[in-house]
Amino acid sequence: MKIKLLSIVLLISIYCFSQENKGQIIGDFNLSMQSYQEDSLIGATAEDEVVLSNAYLNLHYSIGNFRTGLRYESYLNALADYDPEFQGNGIAFRYATYKIDNLEITAGNYYEQLGSGLIFRSYEEKGLGIDNAMDGVRLRYDGVQGVFLKGFIGKSRTHFTYSDAIFRGVDGEVNINDLFKFNKKTKTIFGASFVSRYHEREGIAFKIPQNVGAYSTRLNILRGNWDYYAEFAYKINDPKNVTNETEINYAGGNAFKNSITYSKRGFGFSAELHRIDNMAFKSDRDKDDIEKAYWINYIPTLSKQHTYSLLALYPYATQYYGEIGIQSDIFIKFKKGSMLGGKYGTKMDLNYSRMSGLSGDYGSSYKNSLDNYSPKTFDFGQELYFQDINLEIYKKINKKIKTTHAVSNQTYNRQVSEGKPGMLNSTILVSDISYKIKQGHTLRIELQTLRSEETDNKKELAEGDWSMGLIEYTVSPSWSFTLQDLYNWGNEDITKQLHYINTNISYSKGANRFEIGYGKKREGIFCAGGVCKTVPASNGFTLNITSSF
Repeated sequence: MKIKLLSIVLLISIYCFSQENKGQIIGDFNLSMQSYQEDSLIGATAEDEVVLSNAYLNLHYSIGNFRTGLRYESYLNALADYDPEFQGNGIAFRYATYKIDNLEITAGNYYEQLGSGLIFRSYEEKGLGIDNAMDGVRLRYDGVQGVFLKGFIGKSRTHFTYSDAIFRGVDGEVNINDLFKFNKKTKTIFGASFVSRYHEREGIAFKIPQNVGAYSTRLNILRGNWDYYAEFAYKINDPKNVTNETEINYAGGNAFKNSITYSKRGFGFSAELHRIDNMAFKSDRDKDDIEKAYWINYIPTLSKQHTYSLLALYPYATQYYGEIGIQSDIFIKFKKGSMLGGKYGTKMDLNYSRMSGLSGDYGSSYKNSLDNYSPKTFDFGQELYFQDINLEIYKKINKKIKTTHAVSNQTYNRQVSEGKPGMLNSTILVSDISYKIKQGHTLRIELQTLRSEETDNKKELAEGDWSMGLIEYTVSPSWSFTLQDLYNWGNEDITKQLHYINTNISYSKGANRFEIGYGKKREGIFCAGGVCKTVPASNGFTLNITSSF
């Protein structure tokens, strides 16, 4: 009640203060609604409310060195692919920030990340239903000879409440060149972070640590077209509160990542490697892994983030308890007028990624009851979790036609990603053709096909082959009409050889956008950056309204 009252006072103050001063107010609004009808063929169920909705309004005010704002959220009730704990209305985010002489002070809610997020990341991802904003105080100090410092203390958001755990973190970064005034072509940046979670011990039978600490160090070296980044993280043991001593695991966790990139005009190259062992870090140690609201660190997957539907049909999520992964990318742009470039030039992107389990009979330190057990540092010969080899080619044919073509081969471990037995191998082809009819009028056609097989002869577990066709007509800058058909024609169960047809109409006017659609969605997994959620099957209308000011 106190938080709501303070937020209302803050909102009124923003309005009144802006009327008398030359401050600036900006914001945005979003409304998503969907109806749910029963469809036994695809496994969709009807909701009691018939229509579910998510909505939010952001307001930000700034004047000089001062900023403040809030976000009002409404879930009546939350969309079916959201955590049902998102329920009701309320002001879920409010803050005030002031900066003077390089010191920035924030009170209230804030998002923060230490390093690349291996030990701590507080962020928002609407598509996944994630918002673990901190509530507390944060300080940032920067700009003094290349030294940047920050520290914070607070509790992380869990739906409309906050976790019991208290987080305290510090981070420092030093630009060696600026600190020592080196005038060299090689730029070196060093950073280190520490975060501690205090969570009151509930069980008294065993020694469960109330304070769990994690630290990380990072190094970034830049020279000319090259960029190298490395980070190492360690987390002390974080056992659950359980009554059975044999289930308690006191193993610590560690992770490291390395990446190197090179780019110049017409060519780019990148390679990444990471190794994760028992790095699950939550605001409540006893919550299940599927409860995303309680995760407090972030380790992105090394698999390519696909935008085409069949390329992303079987996505991969980072395995926090143990995996080793690599990814490499080669970007080439063939010059205009060359044999491969043609009149308008050609772009090519070749990507390879592979994730495997850690070595040893136990798979990871977390699964081992021996405190001194640790898997081998490098061993890619263990169980395959996911592999993707793909090539994308972007080609402009003439002034009216642009094309994108992609081919990919993916190996997907269903046991790891879904808890279902079977290893699935898929070959996917994509053609995306855009035709400019006249000024402001564009027709786009998208054709995709996926051929799959179970490599361990468990065909009854697979969905089989898929095809997808999409046609989109755009009248810039306002109208867009889309019709899509996703067809599971290769399913061995004839009753599941279904069409998932979706149609959408959108209209944009200035900063406002309206979209209405109708169709069916298959049950599956949706991922963004290695974090995934299960999306239930649905059949119904959708309405989306967005606005900014």
